[in-house]
Amino acid sequence: MKAVGVHEFGGPEALRVLELPEPQAGPGEVRIRVHAAAVNPTDVMLRTGAHAVRMADRQPPFVPGMDAAGVVDQLGPGTGDRLAVGQRVVAMVLFSGPHGGAYAEQIVVPAASVVPAPEGADFPAASTLLMNAMTARLALDALALPRGGTVAVTGAAGAVGGYAVELAAADGLTVIADAAPHDTGRVRGFGAHHVVERGPDVAAHIREVAPGGVPGLVDASMQTTETVPALADGGRLAELRGWSGPADRGIHVIPVMVSDAVADTERLNTLCRQAESGTLTLHVADVLPPEEAPRAHRLLEAGGVRGRLVLDFSPTP
Repeated sequence: MKAVGVHEFGGPEALRVLELPEPQAGPGEVRIRVHAAAVNPTDVMLRTGAHAVRMADRQPPFVPGMDAAGVVDQLGPGTGDRLAVGQRVVAMVLFSGPHGGAYAEQIVVPAASVVPAPEGADFPAASTLLMNAMTARLALDALALPRGGTVAVTGAAGAVGGYAVELAAADGLTVIADAAPHDTGRVRGFGAHHVVERGPDVAAHIREVAPGGVPGLVDASMQTTETVPALADGGRLAELRGWSGPADRGIHVIPVMVSDAVADTERLNTLCRQAESGTLTLHVADVLPPEEAPRAHRLLEAGGVRGRLVLDFSPTP
């Protein structure tokens, strides 16, 4: 089968189209014929070697990708009757697992990581949902703000930040979000109640809206210490890249790891149903063939991409 991966860590040019053996679903596993795999920042981190410690017990090639959409084509023993061969599904994939990541024509994942794809969404759009929306969901859950409370979101024009705004608004929170001038309309469209200027002074801008500081903040821009002054004493800061502080004034810094929820079937399914209902919107920046995976990584690293780049692994007609 065709896949995309690296034999050695490096720049985008390290990505190669590979021919790998067809995987087989074992007990409790599902094989998916992938039609689309989203390209995420964590894929870049795998390619560059930032996840090398997690891959220490694996041999190359290493296949990136944590988001896949496709069709179930094999069920292993013990998977129950929740899924069926031929069903359109999406899956969150651990590239550090024994079967590698989502950049492949066929993937094998635990059945718990697979849920029905959102109705009405094509495969490229469906592939952009789970990892980013689940990251946002975990961040908001970590903040544990009551309905009617206020949350700030940085990086609100991006994939995780956009989902954080939409989910927070659906949770009944008042949302203060950042944006560059050209992204203000986009972020308001996600449901932000207040939009402030992004950048190193974002905390001061948030304080202009909430003078006492906000009780919770989702740092989707990974600005870490620059966001701390926006928080009220004793507030909570959800961080997405492992930073855990320290922070003063009794502020709790909570690292969020999306891999913790890779098998949380209920929450994965809820996110898909929210995409069906329009609570969450799916955004595709471009769809590229697997051979252009290096270009996809270059575009992502250059920044400014709105929506997700997607690799097309759909069967040739």
